[in-house]
Amino acid sequence: MKLSDFRFHLPAELIAQYPSKKRDECKLMVLDRKTQTIEHKLFKDIIDYFDDGDVMVVNNTKIFPARLYGTKEKTGASIEVFLLRELNRDTKLWDVLVDPARKIRIGNKLYFGENEMLVAEVIDNTTSRGRTLRFLYDGSYEEFKSIVDALGEVPLPRLIQRPVESEDADRYQTVFARHEGGVATPTAGMHFSVELVKLLKIKGVHFPEITLHTGLGNFRPIEVEDLSKHKTDSEKIIVGPDTVEVVNEAIDNKKKVCAVGTTTAKTLESCVTISGHLKEFDGWTNKFIFPPYEYKVPDAMVTNFHLPQSSLMILTAAFADPHFLIKAYKEAVEKKYQFFTYGDAMLIL
Repeated sequence: MKLSDFRFHLPAELIAQYPSKKRDECKLMVLDRKTQTIEHKLFKDIIDYFDDGDVMVVNNTKIFPARLYGTKEKTGASIEVFLLRELNRDTKLWDVLVDPARKIRIGNKLYFGENEMLVAEVIDNTTSRGRTLRFLYDGSYEEFKSIVDALGEVPLPRLIQRPVESEDADRYQTVFARHEGGVATPTAGMHFSVELVKLLKIKGVHFPEITLHTGLGNFRPIEVEDLSKHKTDSEKIIVGPDTVEVVNEAIDNKKKVCAVGTTTAKTLESCVTISGHLKEFDGWTNKFIFPPYEYKVPDAMVTNFHLPQSSLMILTAAFADPHFLIKAYKEAVEKKYQFFTYGDAMLIL
C-alpha cells in the first residue's frame, strides 16, 4: 500500500482542543473485524466487551514537562527548547529540539527562568533543528530535575492551538503513568478512569504494563509514497517478566489480548517469539508497522482517531484492515467524532 491510500478529509474543527469532561465518557466506536460492523458507544461501555481472564496491556510511560522557554545569550532573543531524550544523567546532557534553530550555534549559552535559574550550553548540532545541550548546574540531579519540572510546560502537540491550562497537567497523563521519560502521551490510555479500571479488574480483566517512552517521531510526517522506505525514530521499550507471564497465559488460554494504544501494539510486536508468544526485552525499537502485516500478539486494540497519512493511522490500519478503517474514519467524520490527542476512542475486535 502507498501513503496516498491513507488520505481522507479531516475538518479542522474535528481536531480536539480539549479532553472530554470525564475520561471514560468520550465517544467509543467499536469495529468488529469478523462481521465488518460498526457500533457507537461511550468509552465506559468497553467493559461489555471483555471477560474474566482477558488482558489489556497498557503503557506506563509518564510524560514530563518537556517544553522550556528561554533566551539566547547576548541578543536576549526568545528561544523554545523541547527536551527529547536524556543522554547522560551525570553530565546533564540532553538531545533537544530548538525553535527557532537557525541562529543557534555550538558554544551558544541559553538561559531559562528568572535570574538565569538554569543555563545550558549548545555542544552539538545533530540535525537542522536538533541540538545537544549540556546543562551547567552543579547541584544534585534531584535539584536539577526539580528546576526543570518547575520551569517546563506540559508538551501539548502544536495542533492543540491554545495555551496550556492547569488541567492539562493531569489530563495529559494516563492513570497508568509511572515511569517518567515520554514526551508524547500514549493517548488511548487517557480514556481509562480509576473507576473503570477497578470495574474491569473486578470482572477479572488483567492490566499488565509495558513501557515505551514516546518520542516526537509519532508526529513527524511520512515523506515517502512507498511505505517500505519510511524510517522511524528509535524509542526505548521495556517488557518485564510479570507482563510476559500474564500475556502468554492469556494467549495459551485463548483469552483476549488487547493492546491499549499504538505504542503498546508496537512494543508487543517488537518482542514476539517465533511461536507467537511475548518475550522479555529492555532496549530500543524502530519498528514501523504498515499493511499488509499480521499481528502476532494482540487480537484487540484500543486507539484514538489519528491524523490522515500518519504512522499511527497506518499502524492501526494494519490491524483493522485498511479498507475497513477508512470506512470507519469517514463515518467518524460524518458523526463528528473528535480526532487526535484529546479526541475520541476506537475499539477494534
